[in-house]
Amino acid sequence: MSERAATAADQRASLWRATAAPAPDCPALDAAADADVCIVGAGYTGLSCALALAEQRTDVAVVEAGGIGQGASGRNGGQVIPGLKQDPDELLAMFGARTGETMVALSAGAADRVFALIERHRIDCGAHQGGWIQPAHTPAALATIEQRARAWQRRGAPVELLDRALTEAAIGAPFYHGAWIDRRAGVVQPLSYVRGLARAAIAAGARIFVESPALSVMRGGGGDGRWLVVTPRGQVAARTVVLATDAYSGELWPTLRRNYVGLNSVQIATDPLPETLQRTILPCRLPVSETRKLLYYYRFDPDGRFVMGGRGNVDGTVPEHVFATLRTVAERLFPPLEGIGWPYRWWGQVGLTRDWLPHLAEPAPGLWTALGYCGRGVAMATTMGQVLANRVLGGALQRSDPALDYPAGPLEPWPLWQFRKPGVAATIGWFRLREALGIPA
Repeated sequence: MSERAATAADQRASLWRATAAPAPDCPALDAAADADVCIVGAGYTGLSCALALAEQRTDVAVVEAGGIGQGASGRNGGQVIPGLKQDPDELLAMFGARTGETMVALSAGAADRVFALIERHRIDCGAHQGGWIQPAHTPAALATIEQRARAWQRRGAPVELLDRALTEAAIGAPFYHGAWIDRRAGVVQPLSYVRGLARAAIAAGARIFVESPALSVMRGGGGDGRWLVVTPRGQVAARTVVLATDAYSGELWPTLRRNYVGLNSVQIATDPLPETLQRTILPCRLPVSETRKLLYYYRFDPDGRFVMGGRGNVDGTVPEHVFATLRTVAERLFPPLEGIGWPYRWWGQVGLTRDWLPHLAEPAPGLWTALGYCGRGVAMATTMGQVLANRVLGGALQRSDPALDYPAGPLEPWPLWQFRKPGVAATIGWFRLREALGIPA
């Protein structure tokens, strides 16, 4: 393939598409419909919200532009990580004790909520809650993760620190200065998981319409204050709308798009590796995410395929050299991978907010949204879907999950929004240059 771009062909080569459980049979919306709540987007946020609402006997309709999990929910690395990008002590410093502890408590249980849903609804998605490793690529990064681990230990989280020797033994690579393990975390087959959420939501009474892109969201003209979500061949009238589109929001509600930068997260995968080779590569079999600014992350799938991922670019295509870089990094970490084929390659968009935090907002009365998971989407998008349902229901879900709260506020457009992509692209280029020169970043 040329340097020009990797496009739709790479999505057809996705490991997750090749191995996912079948999607439920859902129709397109081809008529007018009514609902209590209309959700735009059938990813983790939208389907988690739909499931929680339907279980409370709320009439829910979900409209999805493509197929279930067609966006980032079906294209991510499948690492289920609790917490936010900011450590607990940082959140308290940023927001004060009350709001900060609210955010810490919610994010602390994010992975547990995912695995609880999987168990309760018997979702077949290769789920394993055995932990996650974050290794430090520099001594400074090691100091940061030591502080991070101790902050979670003070809150009773099952985390532990590894010295350099233990890190090398766990990962099988000698390049890291130490690491921490968070035992709350784990992995899923991400497309199977989101399809399982859809099945559970349908079983609870939600209606899901695929291949039905929302063209506009507007107030209806009937005087009853309801919203209209218009699709090419139908529309849904609802008293409440939830926009669960994150980095795929487009121009549907313009302030959403100005609230984030979409960054490609790119992945490649091998065929199943021989057992002898698997024993030398990531012997602990836990998922890994590095501490680099342009991080690399990797794991095995249940069948022994090695999956390598990393940050890409800000455009809607992926240059060939980005995939080549992933192969080079994988071979540098694990030399036995040299010469191994990588038949799978795919990518999806991650929504980055200016403060690296998810945003919960009500841009207009009765119109809710949550977005900007910044690489923590499996756990946090699932959780924020439940937070949205709790808001719609007036706090009813907190009777069973008191931590199910997150501060809402106005959306915060990036400064000089029209220049955000060139700025982020320049930053990525700077970090890539430092990496090529051997300068830690």
